[in-house]
Amino acid sequence: MATRMTVTRFAPSPTGRLHVGNIRTALHNWMYAKGNGGRFLLRIDDTDAERSEEHFVDAIRADLAWLGMEPDGEVRQSARFALYESRFAALVAAGRIYPAYETAQELDLKRKVLLGRGLPPVYDRAALRLSEAERAALEAQGIRPHWRFKLDHDAPIRWDDAVRGPQSFDPATMSDPVIRRADGSWLYMLPSAIDDIDMGVTQVVRGEDHVSNTALQLQMFDAMGATPPGFAHAALLTGAEGKLSKRLGSLGVDHFREVGLEAQSVRALLARIGTSDPVEPVADMAPLIATFDFARFGRAPARFDEAELAQLNARIVHQLPFEAVADRLPAGMGAAEWDAVRPNLSTVGEAADWWGVIEGPVDAEIAGEDRAYLAEAAAAAAAIDWTGDPWHALTDRLKGTSGRKGKALFLPLRLALTGRAHGPDMGQLLPLIGQARAVARLGAAAG
Repeated sequence: MATRMTVTRFAPSPTGRLHVGNIRTALHNWMYAKGNGGRFLLRIDDTDAERSEEHFVDAIRADLAWLGMEPDGEVRQSARFALYESRFAALVAAGRIYPAYETAQELDLKRKVLLGRGLPPVYDRAALRLSEAERAALEAQGIRPHWRFKLDHDAPIRWDDAVRGPQSFDPATMSDPVIRRADGSWLYMLPSAIDDIDMGVTQVVRGEDHVSNTALQLQMFDAMGATPPGFAHAALLTGAEGKLSKRLGSLGVDHFREVGLEAQSVRALLARIGTSDPVEPVADMAPLIATFDFARFGRAPARFDEAELAQLNARIVHQLPFEAVADRLPAGMGAAEWDAVRPNLSTVGEAADWWGVIEGPVDAEIAGEDRAYLAEAAAAAAAIDWTGDPWHALTDRLKGTSGRKGKALFLPLRLALTGRAHGPDMGQLLPLIGQARAVARLGAAAG
């Protein structure tokens, strides 16, 4: 028997920008598909015409492209209504979907009564007890039904979750889910199951907030005579403060790009947080994909910390070769300049600041007692050989002539030459500044 190709899907609704939790879900699906030689599909869940906006569809595509996770195919739910209607009609004919006529206020009252009695607020299936005549009378009054999927109460719903392990739900403790509103619009549950069948999805990877949905959808797969996909429900993200953070909902690709982060830093962090593997500054996705395993996922909420992401980004930037960043550097900045400043960068964008230091001019604040020393340094810089290692040639000469050493020797030179007290190794930086600019800066700092 041939093995089915692995197919995963990411299914965002175009009602807003992707946030960090969405990105993590997309990444898990993408990594699982790529690690198993499969396909990663994008499904735009745009059945809610009032809230869906086309510019958010464009933003979702752009965000995935920036993250290097472009899908192998795309479908839109708004183009699949005929398929939903066909499946819906078959399930109605089979008695697995039925009309219900209660208003939202009536359903809310029923829930409150049950809760007041200490009972779970499970729908009582009153609509199933209506006769044809009673249904006709309600519709004659202009009451249009919503539609529920009828759960089979005969056996527990069970599956082996790739993250959570064996799962079991008693369907008798669950309400028959509403799958279609009275105005004919679709809710999430049934179209999603229909799409997973039609798209050949073999593994659904999503957050643990969907666990109860999976129990309901497993019965929908069975009612449609389909083999369900496997399921993996990852623990949700929490903020750095240790509880669910509203801020996580505002952090997305636009924010990460604005602060200058690398896409690989976002991927490297989100691939590992919540697993037993350490977060590492891996500049290539291949080793992360190779070790991706749901068995390594923990059950505890995964902690997302922007400070950790920033630190990881810096460590990844320090590994990037010139060729990977050349198109993002200032005009004229070459490999030597990049190699010199790279260890001091938190983001690639900061290279422009150091290019300004190399090119000049610089503004140095010099203590009065250092001015004579810098005049001596200017004369020494003009006299030394610049073909080898000018920084050590300069400091060795000044050590002998000035009697200075340590911080008193080096710091005034760094301040005069760069305008900063800290920065890249001066042995690499000084040749890039060059003799003429160095002599001029030292002379200017001497006053």
